[in-house]
Amino acid sequence: MSLSKLVLSACLLLSVSFVISCKNNTTVGSGVSFKAPEQGQSFPLGTDVKVALEVPSGSNITSAVYTLDGKPVATKNNADPVAIPTKGLSLGYKLITAIIEEDGKKDTLTINFELKSAVVPSQYGYQVIKTFPHDTAAYTQGLEFHNGRFLESTGQEQHSSLRWVDVPTGKVLQQTKLDDQYFGEGSSLVGDKVVMLTWQNRLGLVFDAKTLTQQSTFPYQSSMEGWGLCFDGQRLYKSDGTNKIWFLNKDNYKEEGFIEVYNNYGPVPQLNELEYIDGKIYANVYTKNVVVVIDPATGVVEKEIDFTGLLPAGYYKDEVDQANNVLNGIAYDKAGKRLFVTGKKWPHMFQVNLVAKP
Repeated sequence: MSLSKLVLSACLLLSVSFVISCKNNTTVGSGVSFKAPEQGQSFPLGTDVKVALEVPSGSNITSAVYTLDGKPVATKNNADPVAIPTKGLSLGYKLITAIIEEDGKKDTLTINFELKSAVVPSQYGYQVIKTFPHDTAAYTQGLEFHNGRFLESTGQEQHSSLRWVDVPTGKVLQQTKLDDQYFGEGSSLVGDKVVMLTWQNRLGLVFDAKTLTQQSTFPYQSSMEGWGLCFDGQRLYKSDGTNKIWFLNKDNYKEEGFIEVYNNYGPVPQLNELEYIDGKIYANVYTKNVVVVIDPATGVVEKEIDFTGLLPAGYYKDEVDQANNVLNGIAYDKAGKRLFVTGKKWPHMFQVNLVAKP
């Protein structure tokens, strides 16, 4: 990712926020409207959301069917309030629809509310266990550990690559360069294939894992960009620079849903490189020395890891290099229980242990 990505994604986030804030409560012809919740009202995940109708005097509601994001949640033969449980749902904006019937005529009302995290993330620092060399020409976008080697994908126009890397020496064992039109992004090993993202080409690439020969491509659907990628053995997770993480089918790479990631303050945007570790998603937050640990079922940030100081202060003298060559790259050796982190064009790969903060 380049600094321009940060600007573009911020604009996209503002646009999305503007659209959400401009959605209005729908009132049917008879004057029935939502009394509760308020438009865009926020609730902690796990709260029962009260839904009530404002019915003008003289109106007689004989049926009210309520759905949440298109799924039925309650049915009434009057206008009595209902409570929608949110335990186990994912975070973000939800759409309530009420299909009401009055004097044989049906009408539809809709309203949004927001589910936010009620969890205060546990805070962690780190301890460096070992330091390994890292190619300072590698603008690291994706990183994984497999069978004693790193699988690393790199970015930037005309310099993007996919490579197998020796852990102790940092030497590139095998490499394929992407076509100059592609800005390479995250990658993940899926069976005998490596799936790799591109940034703004709206296209994913598929390689043979042994030869690193490109075999095919696939288009993105609703997600606009490609940032980070990881695999849990059943499905792929894809970040796009917002606070969303998309679910991709491991066989055809089609998007099958998403979660929105929140901490206790609100949405966490700029999610970048991803790693799946022991049932959780670890994600770099672009331009920050922070990795967040996410529940993939809900989008709740459970931990925040502060890697400040991992790269010596002042290593990059140039302001542009400082802005671009940020923390990015998380790999986990499942058998050896080793966690590795690095950054874009960093001189080192670090094996670290996490240390809980007081």
